[in-house]
Amino acid sequence: MERVRRVLLMGEGNFSFAASLCGAEGTHVVATCYESEEEVSGCGGAAENIQRLRERGAEVMFSVDCTKLKDYFLPGKREFDCIHFNFPHCGRKAGVVKNRELLAHFFHSSAEVLSEEGEVHVALCNGQGGTPADQPRREWHNSWQIVAVAAGAGFILSNVHPFKAETIHGYKCTGYRSQDKSFCVEGALNHIFTRSMPLSYFKPMICEIELENRKVSFQVPQVLVDKINRGFLEPNSNHPVWTLKEKLTAQLRQAFPLQNIESCLSLLHQGQLDGVCHSNIFRIILNPEETPSTEEMSNGLANAVSFHHVDFCRDADKNGWVNVQQECHISKQYYLRPSLLPYAQAVIRRGAFLPEALYVISGLVFRKCFITPYSMPVFHEMVFVSAINRGTEKSYIQMLVSNIKTSIHSLHQTVSSFKLSMNLQEAMSFETTELNDFAAFESQLSKIQYLICVETDTSDSHDKGSCVGVIRTAHYDLVSSELVVVFASLNLDLLAMLICGICDWRMLWTSDNRFLHQFPRGELRLFKSFSLYPPSYVHDVSFWLPDGEQFDEVAFHTIARQVSCEMVTSIQLIDSFQQSETGRRSFCYRMTFQSCDKALSRQVVAEMQLLFRKEINRHLRVTVR
Repeated sequence: MERVRRVLLMGEGNFSFAASLCGAEGTHVVATCYESEEEVSGCGGAAENIQRLRERGAEVMFSVDCTKLKDYFLPGKREFDCIHFNFPHCGRKAGVVKNRELLAHFFHSSAEVLSEEGEVHVALCNGQGGTPADQPRREWHNSWQIVAVAAGAGFILSNVHPFKAETIHGYKCTGYRSQDKSFCVEGALNHIFTRSMPLSYFKPMICEIELENRKVSFQVPQVLVDKINRGFLEPNSNHPVWTLKEKLTAQLRQAFPLQNIESCLSLLHQGQLDGVCHSNIFRIILNPEETPSTEEMSNGLANAVSFHHVDFCRDADKNGWVNVQQECHISKQYYLRPSLLPYAQAVIRRGAFLPEALYVISGLVFRKCFITPYSMPVFHEMVFVSAINRGTEKSYIQMLVSNIKTSIHSLHQTVSSFKLSMNLQEAMSFETTELNDFAAFESQLSKIQYLICVETDTSDSHDKGSCVGVIRTAHYDLVSSELVVVFASLNLDLLAMLICGICDWRMLWTSDNRFLHQFPRGELRLFKSFSLYPPSYVHDVSFWLPDGEQFDEVAFHTIARQVSCEMVTSIQLIDSFQQSETGRRSFCYRMTFQSCDKALSRQVVAEMQLLFRKEINRHLRVTVR
C-alpha cells in the first residue's frame, strides 16, 4: 500500500489555499491557523472552506502557534512530508527584524515535525526574501534574509519559483495588516527548503598502510580526514571523477596500446622533491622514540610504526600542531604524495616497459594551497607516460592531446550546450602569476613544456583558460638512447567541474546523496545545485607578526581550512602596516565564510572565527589585535 503524504499548512487565513490542495489522491492535509475558530469564521469564505475541508477528510486546527508545532502533535503524528507557510507576518506594522525572528522560530519548530526528506515551503512577497531570485532585489539589511534565517535551523534553499496565485483554484490572499483585506502578490516567490547534512567536525584519524614491507600508521592531517578514504576511483563508483577517468581511458585505448597500472600506490613518499616549497606539502614525520627496537622486531612484537602529522614543516605538539620553538630531530621524513609523477618515473626506470605503449596511473594527490574556488588541497590526478623515438615527441604530444580533446568534447556535448574548448599552449607563454595553483605546483616539480587549457564561453576574453593538465618530456638511461619519455598529467577534478558545470570543488566531496544521485553510473550530466544562494558571512582578523619570523601564508590558509571545516571561501589581505619606531608588522585579512552544500548560520561562523583567532595565535605565534 502506498504511503499517504502528510501536508501541514500554517497560518491559513480563509483556508482557501488548503481547500485547493485538499482532495488530492494520496495526500492528507492538516490545515491550521493562528486565530480561534470564532475569529476566523468572520473572514470571507472561511466557513465554507472549513466545511469543505472537513467533508474531504482533512484536519482543521485553530489557535496553532507556528513556533511551537511539536506541542500540537503526538510523536507518531509529527512526520510531515511538506509544511507550507504562505506569506507569514507578525501582523500590523511589524518590521523586518520582527519577521526574521518569526521565521527563525518557525524553522526551528518545523525541524521538529518534518520528516527526514521533507520540504518546507515559504511564500513571500516580492523582495522580502532577500535572494537574487527577487526582482528587484532589496538591500540585504532591509530584507527578511530568509536563507540565513533558515540556515540557523539546519535548512538549505533547494528551489525557488514564482508563487502564481491565479493558478490556484479558489485561492484568495487575505490578512493585510491583520485585517480581512487582500494584498499584492505579484512577483511573489515560493521558497522550498530541505534539511541540510549536519556540519562535520571530524575526530583525528589514524591511517594504517604498508610501507617498505612493514605496517605503519600515521595521523591524517585534519583537513583531509573526510577525503582520504572515499574511494571515488573504485570499480563500483558512480562519482563523475570515476566516469571521466573511464571515458578518457576507453577513448585513448582506441588510439594507443594502453596499459592501466592498477597496483596499489603508497600514500606516503620518502625523500625530497627538488624545487618544491615545503609549505606546499603535507609532511609526515616518524617519531624516533617509537621505532621498534631490534629485539622487539626479532620477537615479532612490533608490527606497526606510529607517525604524527606535521602541518607546517616543524615538530608537532601533542595535538599534531607545530611548535615553532622546537627544532626537527627526525630519522626519516615522509610526506603525503603531492604528485603521481615519481610513480610514473619509476615505471620507466625499472625497465619493464614497452616502447610506444601508453601507461596510465590514477590516484589522489595532496597539496597545501591558498583558498580559492579552484584550489584543491586534494584531487585525483591522472598521469600518462610513454617512451617514444627521439624527434617524434612533438607530433606524439599533439596526437595525445588531440585524442584527449576529442574525448572531452564528446563527453561535454552530451552534458551541456555551452561552449568548451581545449587547447595546448607552450608553458613559456605564461607568466608565473598567470598559472593556477595546479600548474604553479607542477612547475615546481620539473620543467613543463606545455599546458593543457580549457576555456568556456563564460571565460574572460583576456583569460588564457583554466589549466587542467601539463606535459613534460625527459631523458633517461633507457635501453636505447634514441628514446624520449613523455609525461602528461591531468587534474580530473578540475575537468569534471568544467564539464558538469560544478562551480565549487568542495561539492565533489560532499557527503550529501543529492550530489551522486544526479550522476547515474557511467553518465556525466550538468549538475544542478541543491543549495541555492547560500548565505555568506564576512569577518576581519588583524594581528602583529612575531619579530624576526617569516609569515607562512599557506599555513595561515591551512588553519582556516581546518577550523572552518572548509567553510572559508576567500581570504584577502586588505591592509598591512609597519611601525616606523619598532619595525613591527601588522596584517589585516578579510575572510568570507560560505558553504556550498550545508546550512551555515551566523552563530556557527562567529564560533569558527573565534577559534581561528586562537589557533593562529597558538600555532603561528601572531598577536591578534
